[in-house]
Amino acid sequence: MAKKVVATLKTGDSRGYAKVIKMVKSPKTGAYTFKEQMVLSDQVKSFLASK
Repeated sequence: MAKKVVATLKTGDSRGYAKVIKMVKSPKTGAYTFKEQMVLSDQVKSFLASK
């Protein structure tokens, strides 16, 4: 299944996307969680700057 996803990401206009992983601290427990999202390449800095 992973091969199919990788193959579709390399074709078409999906080359303008980047997978961004952001580390977020939980206010209740203090533990860190990771947020993953596919964003446009020019919006990566704004995604990382947001809370």
